[in-house]
Amino acid sequence: MTKTGTDKKLDTILKKYEPRPDSLIAVLQEVQEKLHYLSEDALKRVAERVKVPLVQAYSVATFYNAFSLKPKGKYIIQVCLGTACHLQNGNQLIEELGSLLDTEMGVPTKDGLFSFEAVRCLGCCSLAPAMMINGKTYGNLTADKLKKIIKEYKAK
Repeated sequence: MTKTGTDKKLDTILKKYEPRPDSLIAVLQEVQEKLHYLSEDALKRVAERVKVPLVQAYSVATFYNAFSLKPKGKYIIQVCLGTACHLQNGNQLIEELGSLLDTEMGVPTKDGLFSFEAVRCLGCCSLAPAMMINGKTYGNLTADKLKKIIKEYKAK
């Protein structure tokens, strides 16, 4: 059977780690970073490699917010809906992103570049409304600023 690109990426990651239970989180972090989520197959293979039961790998993957069992885009957009952002119409950013990206919250775009989600607070209330893209903060957002930012990411 021919290996897919995802299988090859996973093989490369797994080879870097010793088969020890204490490497579980590090392996999961790298798989999440490279594949943008933890598939069922990836969880099984990681568990086998680091010599832990699948249920332990699954427990860790579902406990930490940094991990996702659903596919995400290369660029993960987190839109703040905390109090300050909500009062500054942060919910309109969600609607605008859905329209701009032609997808729903939590569903990656067809090209796999973007996915977006709502978060309760980004800790930058003075910049309301705000969002983050892969950890980079954008504030005082308007529909026009949002369009420009998305256009810049698409051009990368």
